[in-house]
Amino acid sequence: MPDSSSSRSRWRTRRPGKRGQRWLAVLVFLFALVLLVIALWDWNWFKGPVERAVQAKTGREFHIGGNLDVDLGRTLTVRGDGLTFANASWSRTPRMASADRAEIDLRAWPLLRGQIRIPEIRLTRPDLLLETAPGKDQPGNWDFLGPNDGDPPVLQRLLIDDGRLKFLGSAGRTDVLVALNSGKPRTPDSAPPLLVKGKGRWKGNAFSLDGNTESPLELTNSDHPFRIHLDGRAGGTRAIASGTLTNPFALRVFNLQLMLSGRDMEDLFPLIGVAMPSTPPYRLNGRLKRDHDIWRYEEFTGVAGDSDLAGTAQIDVGGQRPFLKADLASRRLDFDDLAGFIGAPPRTGAGETANAEQKARAAALAARAKILPDTPYNLTKLRAMDADVRWKAQRINSPTLPLDDMDAHLKLDAGLLRLEPLNFGVAGGDIRSTVRMDARKDVISTQLQASIRKVQLGRLMPDSKLADQVAGGVSGDLDLAGSGNSVAAMLGSSNGNVSVGIGRGHVGNLVMELAGLDVAESLKFLFTGDKQIPLRCAFGDFGVDDGVMHARALGLDTTDTLIVGEGSIDLKQEQLDLLLRPRPKDFSILALRSPLRVGGSFKDPSFRPDFKALGLRGAIALTLGTLTPPAALLATLETGPGKDSNCGGRYRK
Repeated sequence: MPDSSSSRSRWRTRRPGKRGQRWLAVLVFLFALVLLVIALWDWNWFKGPVERAVQAKTGREFHIGGNLDVDLGRTLTVRGDGLTFANASWSRTPRMASADRAEIDLRAWPLLRGQIRIPEIRLTRPDLLLETAPGKDQPGNWDFLGPNDGDPPVLQRLLIDDGRLKFLGSAGRTDVLVALNSGKPRTPDSAPPLLVKGKGRWKGNAFSLDGNTESPLELTNSDHPFRIHLDGRAGGTRAIASGTLTNPFALRVFNLQLMLSGRDMEDLFPLIGVAMPSTPPYRLNGRLKRDHDIWRYEEFTGVAGDSDLAGTAQIDVGGQRPFLKADLASRRLDFDDLAGFIGAPPRTGAGETANAEQKARAAALAARAKILPDTPYNLTKLRAMDADVRWKAQRINSPTLPLDDMDAHLKLDAGLLRLEPLNFGVAGGDIRSTVRMDARKDVISTQLQASIRKVQLGRLMPDSKLADQVAGGVSGDLDLAGSGNSVAAMLGSSNGNVSVGIGRGHVGNLVMELAGLDVAESLKFLFTGDKQIPLRCAFGDFGVDDGVMHARALGLDTTDTLIVGEGSIDLKQEQLDLLLRPRPKDFSILALRSPLRVGGSFKDPSFRPDFKALGLRGAIALTLGTLTPPAALLATLETGPGKDSNCGGRYRK
C-alpha cells in the first residue's frame, strides 16, 4: 500500500507547477492586452501635448490637422498628417510651413538616454515660406528656435516629395518659387540629392533657377564634400556655380567654379549691390571663395565686349558699405569698351559687341547734334560702395587714337572717386592724368589734371599718307575744374587752362599750302610731289572760363608759312570759332592767302576762307612779326638735341 505521506508530498510538488502556468497565462494575457491596447490606441490623444510643446519651444502655433500615429519597434516611426506652422507676427502671411504628411524615424534606445537620433524624415508636399523682415535689423521669419541647450538632433536622410519653397523680399521686388524633390542617392546609405527648379522675380528682374545639390543634411558633415550645381538667371545676368563645399557653415572651405555672364555689368548693382559702370556683354569664369565677410573671385578670365579681362576681385561686406578690391589685367583692350565710364555706349558698328539697349543709345547719340555724353552719373551707385581697383592693359585697340597701353588706379570712398593715375601710352608718348570726382553732394564737382609728353604727331594721323606729311612731338598740360553730373555738364561749366605745343619737326608743304589756300602751289604739289618743310614750332594756349576756351596764344611757324590764330571753343554749346591768319614766306601769283575760319560744331566742323578778313590782311600782317609761345610751354617743346626752340624769334619780310 502506498505511503500516504509520499503521495501528499508529490501532490504538493505538482501544485506549484500549476500555479506557475496560471501566472504565465496571466502574463501572456496581460502582454496580449497591452499589445491590443497599443494596436487599438488612438495616438491622436497626444496631438494636444505635442502642439503645446512645439509652441512653447518656438513661440508659434503648430497644428496637426490630421491623424497622429506611431509605429513601435527598435526604430519608432511617428507619422502626422495635415501639419501647419505659424509665421512670424510681422508677416502678412499667417502660415510659414505646412505638409500633407511628415514621417519621422527615431532610434528607440538612444531616445531613452535623452539622445535624438533620426535615421530619416519623409515629407509629402511640404510648403515652406521664407521671407526677410521689414526692419533692416530684424531677422527673417526662419529665426525662431533660439539657443539650443542640449545636443542637437542627428538627422541622416531627408526625403522630399513634391515640395515647394517660396522666398519673399521685404521690399516686394523679390518673389521666387522653387520646386524641391529628392533625387536618387549615389549610394544606399547616402542622403539623396535635392533637385531644384524655380522661377519668379529677383530684385525686380525675371529669375529662374535650375540644378541640384547634395542633401542639405550633408552640410553638417565637415569631412564630406557638399556637391552643388546651380544655374541661375536674373534679368540679363546668368551665374552657373559648380563644385564642392566643405562645411560652409563653419566657413572653413568655400570653393566653387563660378561662370558669370550678362549683357551689362551695370545690372549687378540691383542684384547684389556691387556698383559697376556700364559695359558691353561680358563672360567670366573663375573660383569663388568665401571667408566670413569676404567673398573672393580668384584668377578669373573672360571677355567684356571686345576686350579680354583677367584678375582677382574681392568684396568685403562687413563694413558700413561693401568694399571692392580688384587687380585687373587685359592683354588687349578695345578702347570703346571703356565708354561706360563716361556715360557713353560702346561702338556698335560691324564687328563690335554691344547689347540691344546700348545699340539704341548709340543710335540716339548719333542722331544728336552734340557728341559729348550727357548721361548723368548715378549718385546712388557712387555712394553705395567703396573700391580700390587697379587695371593695366598691355595693348589698346582704338580706330581713332593710336593708344599703346593703359595704367589706371581707381579709388572710391563714400562718394569721392579718384583716378590716381589714369595713364595712357599714346603715339610713342604718354598722357598722364589724375581725375577727382566728388559725388558727396547732389552736384558732382570734378577736377582733371593731365600732362601730354612726346606724343608723335605723325602717329596721330589715322591715314598713312597724312602721317607721312607731319612729324614732331606734342606736349602740353590740362588743368580743368567743373561741376555737373555728366561729362557734358562738367566740361560745359569748367574753368582752368589748356596748353599744347609742338617743337621741332617737319610738315608737308602740301598740307601747309592747302591750309594757306595757295591754289597754284597746291596744284603743283598735287601733281609733282610734295616736299617736307621744317617745323619751327606750333602751340595753343587757352584760358577756360565757364566752359569757353579763349585762345590767349595760337600759332604755327615753319620756314614756309607763319600762321597766327585767335578765337574760342565753346565746350558747353560744342561750337568752334577760330580764325587762322596765314603769312606766307614765299611768293605765288595766285596766292589768295585769306584767313581760314574754323567754325561749326564738334560733330560737323567747317573750314572756309574768311574773305571779309582778307581785306584787312595788309594791316594785320604788320602785327604778325613775332610769334611767341607761353613760357610754360617752352619747357615742354621738343627742340632736338642740344638746341633751343626757334619760337620767339622775329620774322621780317
